Amino acid sequence: MNESTEVYFRFLGERSLTLDPILCTLHFFGYELSIRWYGALIAFGFTLAVLFGGRQVWKGFLQSSRLQRYSLPKWRASLDGILDVLFGGTICGIIGARLYYVAFEWDHFRGDLLQIINIRAGGLAIYGGLIGGLLGAFVACKLRGVSFRKLLDLAGMSFLIGQGFGRWGNFVNQEAFGNNTSLPWGMRSEKTAQYLTSNPQPSVDPNGFVHPTFLYESLWCLLGVAVLYIVFRKAYCFNGQLFLCYGIWYGAVRFFVEGVRTDSLFFAGMRVSQLVSGALVLVCAVLLVLCLRKHKEKIPLYPAKEEL
Repeated sequence: MNESTEVYFRFLGERSLTLDPILCTLHFFGYELSIRWYGALIAFGFTLAVLFGGRQVWKGFLQSSRLQRYSLPKWRASLDGILDVLFGGTICGIIGARLYYVAFEWDHFRGDLLQIINIRAGGLAIYGGLIGGLLGAFVACKLRGVSFRKLLDLAGMSFLIGQGFGRWGNFVNQEAFGNNTSLPWGMRSEKTAQYLTSNPQPSVDPNGFVHPTFLYESLWCLLGVAVLYIVFRKAYCFNGQLFLCYGIWYGAVRFFVEGVRTDSLFFAGMRVSQLVSGALVLVCAVLLVLCLRKHKEKIPLYPAKEEL
């Protein structure tokens, strides 16, 4: 079955892009296996995140002599320990992402429970993945003697890399879009129209151009990688700082993006991810301020010349 769709952007006029969610089809022993762009792009983002994190561990995460001077020594975790943490966190993250989505879309799954394990067509919630992944990583860190707080700092930058590239899977599936917009980058397709027709939204024209919210989130996440790296190089003073910055950075964009999305998960009439994002920003901001006040003398933002 042909699942291709034509996507139009306002600035392109009548020209369109053809999107086929199927990357390729493998044939073996009389069976066919379709590899979807959605899974491939998530896997690509995940791989980049792992490579980035692995490189930092291999180099020694805290490699600056200026940082070492302030009692933040290099961190070289064992390869076996990191692989165990990565494996445990990944498996629990996938399970958590799916269970989170299913929990808030239960009416869709209650009639066909086998669809719960069909993740190839989408239905993975980022916050569920974060919760599950962090729980799995915490247990693995305790079992393998790996510093969880230092791991969190690596994860902060790595998560943003994975999310920045993985969001393009939503573009190929034509999902995770917002309400109508007159901006030049507004998009529309048969799939967006079908979804909005089947799930009517107040004051939203199903055939109009919509916000490509996946794009907003992707660009913000990739910019966040640079921001967190600058914080690490210039103003890092305690373990866990980068992860708190990640929570503020990602939570802020998700809070605003979720407000215009048309496919949000709801609970008691409220957008679940918007509530979680607001709480994440607030909690991380408070903890960051408290910890920076406690450690403010450790690392000056602009060190004296003799310290360089």
